[in-house]
This record gives sequence, C-alpha cells and structure tokens, in this order.
Amino acid sequence: MRKETVVSAKTIEEAVAKAVAELGAGSAEEIEYTVLEEPKKGLFGIGAVPAKISASYTLGGEYLALDFLTKLVANMQLDLKVSLSDGNNDDKVINIDGENAGVLIGHHGDTLDSLQYLANLAANKKEEGVKREYVKITVDVEGYRAKREMTLRALARRMADKVLKYKKSVMLEPMNPYERRIIHSEIQHIEGVSTNSIGSENNRKIVIYLEEKQSKKGKSEEFASFSEEY
Repeated sequence: MRKETVVSAKTIEEAVAKAVAELGAGSAEEIEYTVLEEPKKGLFGIGAVPAKISASYTLGGEYLALDFLTKLVANMQLDLKVSLSDGNNDDKVINIDGENAGVLIGHHGDTLDSLQYLANLAANKKEEGVKREYVKITVDVEGYRAKREMTLRALARRMADKVLKYKKSVMLEPMNPYERRIIHSEIQHIEGVSTNSIGSENNRKIVIYLEEKQSKKGKSEEFASFSEEY
C-alpha cells in the first residue's frame, strides 16, 4: 500500500520534511520524491516560486493487515474498533475491541487464529516493484490471548499436580504450537514432571508425565526422545 502527496514549501528540504510528516514516514530516507518545481527567490520577494515535490511512501505490511481486518469487520457489519500497536517480540499487534467482538474468537481461539493467519498473509503479500520487510502480526480480541495464557498456565499446574499425586501421565486436548509452548514453558518450572508432544499437525497433543530420577546419561537419552521442535 502506497500513500502519495504533493507538497510545496520555500525549499526542497522543507518540502521533503513536510511530505514525511503528511505521509507518516519515520524519516526522509523512507519516502520517494520527485521535484516538480525548483524554488525561485524572485526579486525582493516578488515573483518567488516555492519548491514543489511529489512524494510517496510504501506502508509497512502491518498497515496492509490493519486495512484487511478493518474491511473484514466492516463487511461483517460489526461495530468494532480495530487498532495497531507494537508487540513485545518485534511483532505488530492488531487489537479488535467492542461489543460482540467475541464472535471473532471461536472455540479456544480457533477463529482468532484463522484471522491472524489471514492477516499475516495480507501483511507479507509480495507486490511487484515493492520491497517490504517481513512483519509478524499478532491479532487479539478483547485481550483474549493474555487471558488464554493465564488459563493454560493454570491448567498445566493442575494437571502436573494430578500426575505427581496419582503417578499417572495426563494427556491434554489438541493445541496449536503457540498454546503448546505455554504448557511446555509452565511445566519446566515444576519439579518432578516433564512434557512430550504426540500426534501430527493440528491434532498434536501434550502428555505430562512423571519424571523418574536417573543418571545424566539416561536423562539426556530420555530428553532426546521427548523433544519437540516448533
């Protein structure tokens, strides 16, 4: 997505600075411009001609994703606020808030994850003649992801307690990679239990099992067989 503008100022430098502000770019290096008219001082100010430039700015992929979701929400006739902010892990977060926003979450975030997938496709769509850095988009609805993380961490602790109490492994329901990472992360802080993932693709499940005391050699062998790559 490109934004364009035509601006005039006393000098080309001032015109460029004005264009940067109007286009919302971070610096002059981020825009492209063509000088339409060179500035002329005139005689005692009479007949002076300002500098005139045509400038354009290629928006980052996050704005393409924002535009995509904004139009999607409008087409669904939902009165919701769609906003963009910086994330905590070099990602960009698109927040959707408002009454009835919950319909975009789905069962355990299934619909939300689909929206996020589509938003990332929109953000990183290749366009001929346009160079754009890859951007990771996280889509959230009414702070759902933070609430879901708290729920999953609490679930991991409860299931770990069951494993320790009854000495039997526990298998959780299928989860996406993001949610499995949360479970793995929480279990790492609980002594006596460990995790393994089984299954394939969207049907991948986590097993929480009792960790037996063994030698370093045995431990490394077990870890190898219970590792998971994301």
